[in-house]
Amino acid sequence: MSSTAGRSKPSGSASAIVADVASGYHILKVSGYSRTKGTPTGELIKSHPFTVGGHRWCIQYYPNGDSSECADYISLYLCLDESVTDAAVKAQFKFHFIDDVEEEDQTQALTTVSVRSFESNQSWGHRRFIKREDLEKSKHLKDDSFVVRCDIAIANELRTEEVAMAEAPTTTFVSVPSSDLHQHLGDLLQTEKGADVVFEVSGETFKAHRCVLAARSPVFSAELLGQMKESDTTTAGVVVGIDEMEAHVFKALLSFIYTDSLPAEMFMEDQTAMSQHLLVAADRYGLERLKLICEHKLCSCIEATTLATILVLAEQHHCHGLKKACFSFLSSPTNLAAVLASDGFEHLNTSCPAVIKELIAKLGT
Repeated sequence: MSSTAGRSKPSGSASAIVADVASGYHILKVSGYSRTKGTPTGELIKSHPFTVGGHRWCIQYYPNGDSSECADYISLYLCLDESVTDAAVKAQFKFHFIDDVEEEDQTQALTTVSVRSFESNQSWGHRRFIKREDLEKSKHLKDDSFVVRCDIAIANELRTEEVAMAEAPTTTFVSVPSSDLHQHLGDLLQTEKGADVVFEVSGETFKAHRCVLAARSPVFSAELLGQMKESDTTTAGVVVGIDEMEAHVFKALLSFIYTDSLPAEMFMEDQTAMSQHLLVAADRYGLERLKLICEHKLCSCIEATTLATILVLAEQHHCHGLKKACFSFLSSPTNLAAVLASDGFEHLNTSCPAVIKELIAKLGT
């Protein structure tokens, strides 16, 4: 008789411990560095507030160190710019000079960084981020300016969940690389190989590929593969004039269409203005994901001086999340008073009177 007779197949089960992480980054450009050196030791300059993981943050820049012990250094801190009533916010973060960042997703690089617990309005950072003398001799300082990026990963609560046995980890013999389709399409845009359409935008020309544009945008599909007249052509194909758009905005739009991402440096000069222009362009060409990315960026740009313009934009382009963020900002009596005292309120009242009525109704409830 076989020795295995009567044996049943062992039962098995699997579970997983999942640590959800919300990540993001903020880019801070310090223009006129030499003029900031007049700031006394121990005094800070705050960045524009931004949101990562549902929490409000800012970067604190001490041009002459945060204390007399660090007077020869630049100090940089990440600050939780809000009050928290529950548990402290646990986060990992890292500061880089922008020219040291090689890829957009730095979450993996943060796994070796210590987790810090942020209480209300608490800061963690580097007292001696870089010696001013070293910065002034380095490649990082260009035209009296430098740019730093702060990558942040916020650990949410741990959870356990059951995993089907088919999903349980097994030995891996083949490693499959991440998709590099975006890189190949980006190269296609840069080299202009096979381009069959030329765009004229604010005095500049851009060559592109009709099939790529049509696949990504229903508007381009209708214009380039539909009934568009092709009488005006060049050796590269159809010539299309784009009105009411700046060249650098159209360039960013093309970059997103080919790579599904936006280089961080596109937002270094003025994140608010660039996000506004790109949102309008995304809505114009039916690029819903780009539109949502711009909405998300503008949510962190809301302040008394920008509220009216952003709210008008949200109303005109049906940006429901951005509109809610504006109303949330106005729910603070202090913020509301600042907006009412600004020139922008008259613009809001003239451009979108229906929004004023909606705001009054919300504040009255």
